[in-house]
Amino acid sequence: MTSSMVTSPQPNRPARPNLAFRRIRGHRSPGEFAALVRRAAREIGEQVSCDARYIGRVEAGEIRCPNYAYERVFLHMFPGRTLTDLGFVPRSAVRGRSARADGEAPPAHFMSPAYTTGETHEAYEPYETQDPQDPYETHHDHEESDVLRRAFMTRGGATVAAASLAPLGLPHDAVAADRPPRRPGVREASALEEAVRRIRLLDDRHGADGLYRRAAAPLRTAYALLDAGATRQATVDRLHSGAGELAISVGWLAHDSGRYDDARSHYAEALATARVTDDPALEAHAFCNTAFLARDSGRPREAVRAAQAAQRVARPLGSARLMSLLALREAGGWAGLADRTGCEQALVRAQALYERGPCDADPEWMSFYGEAELEGLEAQCWSTLGDWERAARHAREAARLQDPHFTRNIALYTAELADDLARGGRPDEAATAGMRVLDLLDEVQSSRIQTMLAGTARVLLPHRRASGVSAFLERHAGRPRTP
Repeated sequence: MTSSMVTSPQPNRPARPNLAFRRIRGHRSPGEFAALVRRAAREIGEQVSCDARYIGRVEAGEIRCPNYAYERVFLHMFPGRTLTDLGFVPRSAVRGRSARADGEAPPAHFMSPAYTTGETHEAYEPYETQDPQDPYETHHDHEESDVLRRAFMTRGGATVAAASLAPLGLPHDAVAADRPPRRPGVREASALEEAVRRIRLLDDRHGADGLYRRAAAPLRTAYALLDAGATRQATVDRLHSGAGELAISVGWLAHDSGRYDDARSHYAEALATARVTDDPALEAHAFCNTAFLARDSGRPREAVRAAQAAQRVARPLGSARLMSLLALREAGGWAGLADRTGCEQALVRAQALYERGPCDADPEWMSFYGEAELEGLEAQCWSTLGDWERAARHAREAARLQDPHFTRNIALYTAELADDLARGGRPDEAATAGMRVLDLLDEVQSSRIQTMLAGTARVLLPHRRASGVSAFLERHAGRPRTP
């Protein structure tokens, strides 16, 4: 990637509502319109993770110009209209450089890292080309170093992790004014590492929805520190590793709160950081999360490839537990492809690797990965394959085994159990599990869990007269949704 492909972020400006797009939606709800977008995408072979939140962001003017995948879908839905007719601004106004000619494809290797529109974190989707460079091959492209110059924009003010980065001595207005900060040292590297730990701790306890916007500011600071440049190579390495891990953490917050495009961009940023610094541990982590995101956003084949790439990178690191988790990521992809044999083989491999036990080479970020997570991820595989009884058995075991510290995961596993029971024809048990999730949602904010529970409620509607089901449906319907 050449430096001309990356632009400096533009200053924040008030969002202008997209009234044209709102008129096009008409009487349909945002959720109904999002379903039409997904259906249109399938008609032309695209995959977009459009939901009511995305439609709301478009209509609020937060997304001033859609990414290339959404552009193709919208133009397919409304033939004869241009993006301007749909209320969007020209790409040049968002990107800060001359626009490409109409219909011209994005650059061949823009998948790694993903591009973002300057104000909205809107990630550009993969684009099919004949470029021999594959982001899932473990080559190292040092031209990607330009990505480290990109600052992350946020509309948030104070952040949950601000205390962790306060000692950096790098005011946000200094970054915005593009004034070079002082050279960072060991103190800044330590503060960055502590920020990653604190964000993960808060996520484990409370979920992602309340953290994502606020956690983006420390990430912006972290990448500004990389531009400032440390004197000692050991400090440089720590800063790069810390910034990459922070990008993954912020990406996970986006992922768990349903902002899949944002998550894809952050994970790609971490992957680029890993490659330009030749950091296989960070690269394996970035591929691991990319595989999980691909599975959740309906790209199972990409999930398999990303998980396999992660395993190639991680194998020399010597962590059987890491290899076990990556095998589970691969299993999730095979399940999404309805390949039961491939899924079962990966699950067997994951179990065998897990049983080798922990070791000093296990990454710090894998603290969440224990027997409960192993059971939970296997439950998700069987659920995807439609084996509800087996899925429910593993989900129940996951919830039972989970350390009480991981409140979010307990809610997740119990939501998985409720859904599997509902789809497996056990509505009363499903309602009981759903009630437990609703109790936990007083502490946990996760769009992913809320979406799962909403799906369970829809499945249970025909059984509203069954024992306990009506009480669950009534309580679920009366619960306020996360904004």
